[in-house]
Amino acid sequence: MSVLLGVDTGGTYTDAVLIRDDETVIASAKSLTTRHDLAVGVGGAVAAVLDRSGIDVADIAMASLSTTLATNALVEGQGGRVALIYIGFKERDLATHGLLEALKGDPYLVLGGGHNHAGGQAAPLDETALVAFLEDHKNDVSGFAVAAQFATRNPAHELRAAELVHSVTGRPVSSSHQLSAKLNGPKRAMTAVLNARLIGMIDRLIGRAEDKLRDLGISAPLMVVRGDGALISSKMARERPIETILSGPAASIVGARWLTKADHALVSDIGGTTTDVAVLKDGRPAIDPGGARVGPYRTMVEAVAMRTTGLGGDSEVHFISEGLKGSVTLGPRRLLPISLLAMDAPDIVLPILEAQLRAAVPGDHDGRFVRAVQGQTIEGLGPREAAVLERIGDAVHPVGHILRNRVEIGSLKRLVERGLVQIAGLTPSDASHALGLSLVWNVDAARMALILFGRRRTGAGETLAQNPDDMARMIIDQLTEQTSLAILETVFSEEDSDFGLTPEQLARHVLTRKGFDRHAGLIRFEASVNVPVIGLGASAPTYYPAVGKRLHCEMILPEHAGVANAIGAVVGRVTMRKSGTITSPSEGRYRVHLDTGPEDFGDSEQALVRLETVLRTAADGDARAAGAGDIQISVTRDVKKAAAEAREVFIEATVVVEASGRPRIAVG
Repeated sequence: MSVLLGVDTGGTYTDAVLIRDDETVIASAKSLTTRHDLAVGVGGAVAAVLDRSGIDVADIAMASLSTTLATNALVEGQGGRVALIYIGFKERDLATHGLLEALKGDPYLVLGGGHNHAGGQAAPLDETALVAFLEDHKNDVSGFAVAAQFATRNPAHELRAAELVHSVTGRPVSSSHQLSAKLNGPKRAMTAVLNARLIGMIDRLIGRAEDKLRDLGISAPLMVVRGDGALISSKMARERPIETILSGPAASIVGARWLTKADHALVSDIGGTTTDVAVLKDGRPAIDPGGARVGPYRTMVEAVAMRTTGLGGDSEVHFISEGLKGSVTLGPRRLLPISLLAMDAPDIVLPILEAQLRAAVPGDHDGRFVRAVQGQTIEGLGPREAAVLERIGDAVHPVGHILRNRVEIGSLKRLVERGLVQIAGLTPSDASHALGLSLVWNVDAARMALILFGRRRTGAGETLAQNPDDMARMIIDQLTEQTSLAILETVFSEEDSDFGLTPEQLARHVLTRKGFDRHAGLIRFEASVNVPVIGLGASAPTYYPAVGKRLHCEMILPEHAGVANAIGAVVGRVTMRKSGTITSPSEGRYRVHLDTGPEDFGDSEQALVRLETVLRTAADGDARAAGAGDIQISVTRDVKKAAAEAREVFIEATVVVEASGRPRIAVG
């Protein structure tokens, strides 16, 4: 009987699970995620599950990987330095559509060229300016993104620009038309920028993971979970890493369905960095029609309809000084828990925390440490960032010892955003250790960090917390509150009724709060979530019972909930979708828009057949390349016509072809 290996790399833990092809879980194991080299954690988790199961590695017929790496990188603003080549658009689009914010100071070129809606050339491509730009930046970026006006109608200029990028720089290039067949150039440009930023990270992860599997004697093919829960080959994932955003969350939904057989439920997955909430309807996760949204970014990637919030067990704890009592809030940035750092460097962390506690006056950076992430690329670092990074070196330091002035706070922030350094500080994980809810890391460090944080002064001049237990409970209560809000935002966004306000406003509305508080005065308010919530993640049993109580709903915490992502990684299907468009530039003329350029036909049915044939071939080829066998193909046509003078006029048609099959299993 064949054995399937599923692996999930989360922000804190890497999980591995072995499942027989008769759907029996053999064993599962966890290993700490190693941010400097994620494959080390992958190897640790796989070695542990192999040791626990006692199976022969020759029995493993397929391995599959889901990862929150891309999701977390976008939420935390990390990734490689890239350059955008923006063809045929106006420069003001960059600010209007959020591209400048996404670029974060990375270089860009607004270039003449592009096509019109019908696929005709709007202006010649300015190759001279493009080559000059490539020569200027070929050594200070890790990759390029190319987006041209109406490239989904005619990709000629994107293809030529990509060809020049390869010949001049040799760097990877992400072309927008290869990532989405939909209109909306600025949004495709955003998707291409994020894809380019992720290529190096995902390529290193997959390559090193494959090396680790081979070192352990596993020769089975490696699959990767896509953002819609489908599986693709590791080769395809390396070329289009943007498709792996929401990979981990999508795998968790597939895993939740497999574990519970639930048809209609909410799925809430808490990790170290994010909380991901989605709805299961008729046993399937819905696909977001607007494209995957992660943190502040809306992409054109097909992915599960999921709300991802920067809230997890390792979220940064912030002090809110407003008001007499003071309070805390969590996220969206992930910190290295102080109790975990103290496991790695006890001789540094514990004495410094003790010294900070003895100080008469609290310091601005008490309880916070910094260390470099080894093995990362450093293209485009400014002199201040380079100086701070050199000062950090290979050791662990208190943040206050590294920063020499306030200007360097911004430099350190930029190093964190580039993924070059990690900040350690107080997190909900530390609060859990102090309260005895978790005992895997250093409890003494957690309690000292809580005391230091609780010394902050509120608006009334009082300390925020009298003791570490009170501080810990305040943090855990805030995690319950923010998790409940994340779930309620999803509930209101998926409701059929229109309540006249945004989901964010509804979740925080006074009447909503009173309803969940069971207000009973002259008027009674009662509210509850009307479907079960499936709680997933290693820390779900710690935090989610209180969330279920707060929302007055059934909270399902299934067995193996802590490795649901790894389970979802191996029980999914390979599914490839291809779509294309037909327009009518003039009466009796039907234009099929293909990657090879537009083709015109005199009959609409001939045009539809031609497009369907091309898409069938492409979807079937992609599915086979992604590792699928026994492929089934479905076709959907959406033909828009308008009535004019007692006859129908063809406006536009869209054809979607889906090729789906189970992964091919290697036979020993």
